[in-house]
Amino acid sequence: MSRIELRGINKYYGKNHVLKDISLVIEDGEFMTLLGPSGCGKTTTLRVAAGLEKPQKGYMYMGDREIVNAPEKFYEEPGKRHLNLVFQSYALWPHMTVFDNAAFGLKVAKVPKEEIRKKVENALKRMRIEAFIDRYPSELSGGQQQRVAIARAIVSEPEVLLLDEPLSNLDAKLRIEMRSEIKRLHQELGTTIIYVTHDQTEALTMSTKVAIFFEGVLEQVAPPMELYQNPASLRVADFIGNPKVNFLPGKARVSGDAMTVESVLGTVTFDKKSFTGEAPGDGSFEAVVGVRPELAEILDGPAEGSIEAEVYSVMPAGSETTIYLEVGGERILYRTMCSWWGMRRETVRPRRTTGYTIILSW
Repeated sequence: MSRIELRGINKYYGKNHVLKDISLVIEDGEFMTLLGPSGCGKTTTLRVAAGLEKPQKGYMYMGDREIVNAPEKFYEEPGKRHLNLVFQSYALWPHMTVFDNAAFGLKVAKVPKEEIRKKVENALKRMRIEAFIDRYPSELSGGQQQRVAIARAIVSEPEVLLLDEPLSNLDAKLRIEMRSEIKRLHQELGTTIIYVTHDQTEALTMSTKVAIFFEGVLEQVAPPMELYQNPASLRVADFIGNPKVNFLPGKARVSGDAMTVESVLGTVTFDKKSFTGEAPGDGSFEAVVGVRPELAEILDGPAEGSIEAEVYSVMPAGSETTIYLEVGGERILYRTMCSWWGMRRETVRPRRTTGYTIILSW
C-alpha cells in the first residue's frame, strides 16, 4: 500500500518554525500537489516524506507501516521507504549515458544485467526518449534531461514518486509539454505522486488533490475545482486564479434562510444552502466580495443584473483580452476570450455570469 499519512508534523530550523502541525493524508494512487509561495514549507514537507529531513514532532505512515515517530526519535532510512525523488536540477551524472543514468539505482541494488536492460528500455520508451539511450546529458535539451530524470525515478517501480519543482527550469512551451507527460505517466502507472510547485497552473491541471501552504501552515486540501470555486480563506482565493480574483468591499445581511450582499456590483441574494461553511446567524456584517475576472460578460446594452462601468485600459493578448474597468470608485479586472476590440475610454455594461465568492467577517 502506498497510502501516506503525515500526522502532527512540526519542523524547526533553529528558532524558525517552518512546518506547523502538518496533518495530511495522500491516498493510494493519488496525485497530490503541494502548492504555495516560496518559503511556505511545501519542499520541506516533501523532504520529510522522502526521509531527507527529520521533524522534531509528529508521525508518518506508509500504509500500515510507521516510518516516522519523532517522540521516539525513529526515522526509517530513505532507502527503505520504497520511494524515488526527482530533483529540480535533474541531478544527472554528466559522464554517464542516458542508459547508465537510468540504470544507476538498479546497478547499485545488484539487479541482474538482463533485467536492468529490460527495465531501463521500458522506462525510456515510456518517457519517449529511447532514441537517446547512448547520449550524454550535455547532448540533450532541458526537457529531454528531465525525461531522463523521471525515467530513472520510475525504473525501479517505486510505491511513491516525489517531484520537487521538476519543471521550473524549463521554458513555457516545454513546461506545457512536460505537464502532459507527467499526467499521462500518472494515469498509466497509477503510482502515488507527491508534486511540489509554486505554479498554480501545474497544480490545477495535473492533480487529483491540491494542498496549499502559507507560512508553514496547511491552509486547505481539496480537488482543483473545489479549491478554485470554494476557497477556504481570502489568501487561498487570492493565490488561486490567473488573472487574480477581484476583491471588493461589501455589506452582508442575513435574515432567516437568505443572505443579501451589497457592493459596487449591485445587490445579490443567496440562499443559506449556498454556504460552503457554517452560516452566520441573523445580522449585518462586513464582507469581501470576490469576483473571478473570467466569470463576467460585457453586454451591448442594459440588461437585468448589469451595471455601468468605464473602461480604464485594454490589454490584448491574441486569443484573449484583459480589461480594467472602473465602477463606483473600484477598479475591476475582466478577461474575455475575444480578440482585441480597441483601446477606448467608453461606458460599457458588464454582468457577472456565475456566483460570487463571498467571504464574511463577523
